[in-house]
Amino acid sequence: MAARFELKKTRNEKFVFNLLAANGQVVLTSETYESKASALGGIESVRKNGPDDTRYGRLSAKDGSPYFTLKALNGQVIGQSQMYSGAKARDGGIESVQANAASAALDDQTL
Repeated sequence: MAARFELKKTRNEKFVFNLLAANGQVVLTSETYESKASALGGIESVRKNGPDDTRYGRLSAKDGSPYFTLKALNGQVIGQSQMYSGAKARDGGIESVQANAASAALDDQTL
């Protein structure tokens, strides 16, 4: 299975997307968007900014778990990863987004 964006509607009628790696694991989750058009714009921003290593924040949660954020050119966070077991696993998640975001298909589950 190829990498893909899953676009979903939340319980309160807003929109969120996940970028799934080829193995089906979520590697990036978006913020919540008010409209579908804004969420689709977020997906395009991930496609545009995903390959650029300078757009990633390599962070640690309060418990020390590594994770990353992806930021747009204006500095706004587009998406955040899950928590990882170590920095090497986190960096693998970043590499997955870099390699797959630009060509990932859209699975629109809002229809």
